Amino acid sequence: MIGLLMAVLIPSSTLTAQNSKQWSLDDCLHHAMTNNISLKKRAIAWMSASEDVKQAKAALFPSLSASMSHSVGYRPWVNSGVSTAANGTVATSVNKSYYNGSYGLNASWVLWNGKQNVNIVKLNKLMEQQAELDSAVAANSIKEQITQLYMQILYLDEAVAVTKQSLKTSELNEQRGKEMMEVGKLSKADLAQLSAQTATDRYHVVEAESNLANTKLQLKQLLEITGEESFDVAIPATDDGEVMQAIPTLQTTYQEALLHRPEMELQRVAISENELNISIAKAGLLPTLTLNGGASTSTSSMNDKTWGRQMKNNFDVMGGLSLSVPLFDQRKTKTAVRKAKLQKMDSELSLLEEQETLYSTIEGLWLDATTNQQKYLHPYRGVGHVAPLPLPSCQS
Repeated sequence: MIGLLMAVLIPSSTLTAQNSKQWSLDDCLHHAMTNNISLKKRAIAWMSASEDVKQAKAALFPSLSASMSHSVGYRPWVNSGVSTAANGTVATSVNKSYYNGSYGLNASWVLWNGKQNVNIVKLNKLMEQQAELDSAVAANSIKEQITQLYMQILYLDEAVAVTKQSLKTSELNEQRGKEMMEVGKLSKADLAQLSAQTATDRYHVVEAESNLANTKLQLKQLLEITGEESFDVAIPATDDGEVMQAIPTLQTTYQEALLHRPEMELQRVAISENELNISIAKAGLLPTLTLNGGASTSTSSMNDKTWGRQMKNNFDVMGGLSLSVPLFDQRKTKTAVRKAKLQKMDSELSLLEEQETLYSTIEGLWLDATTNQQKYLHPYRGVGHVAPLPLPSCQS
């Protein structure tokens, strides 16, 4: 669509700023793509979606966790203890405090859950693609707005030049009219008409300059240039060959846009996402098979064996399979499937709606392009323009 917008403009490669304070179209586009806050936020969302893809892929592998716990207990009313004899003396110690320790290693691996985990990987990849396309849609929208404003500035700049030339002609006519009235060649009524035309053209100049300044301000705001930083637009030199390049037909432009515009692909990706969501929801009706395994051991100060002996004696390894079969889930799965199907229908309608919007947009831009070519061939010359009057004869 950018190509259509630029159909009546000189190629952007020749739009070079005349000085550091003037911006070419390339300068504006590069600045927006680099500094626009909205685009930066969408880039962050894209990176976040990429992390979700990595997470979904990692979920296909087993999970492994290690655990260790220590606890201390106190028994205040214990009176019996451990007696020991040494050198003919019996000593009894009562240990009211004790500790326990446990150590474990656990693994779990979902072997099958109705391909739900595989479909989640595919879904996250589509969501990553959707985030990328959303960023591209926003970038295209900004490019189009910048190009439209830039084109409008070029036209308004030409309009200012035309109205100034018209004012110059009107002022010359008024001056000649005064000279002709002095020699009796023109009535006061005719002179008043010439003066009114001069005033009208002077108003047109002010109006055209105001429109140009306002459009430049809109472009500056779109570029998010704030503060007292100066801003002006470079006006390129054009020739008839560049401006009158052939414009593609409306249908050709529309068909190309359907194939390559990111918002069209975005809607198609949304439909694919809904299809995966249906499959994921249906998996809720299927069994889940999980492989589990683990190793554990424990120690306690209340045991008279050494810590190492306890670790060895209490060591335990286990493994097994668990099968979960859904029998009745209060219609949760059925509702999820129905809602996923409805969401797909909504996405299909959104695609049709987007196609209609795209056609209307391209049709308007195509008409603008052809109209601007006609305006270039037949430029505006002001309302009520009067041709220059002849100078009074020297014999009069």
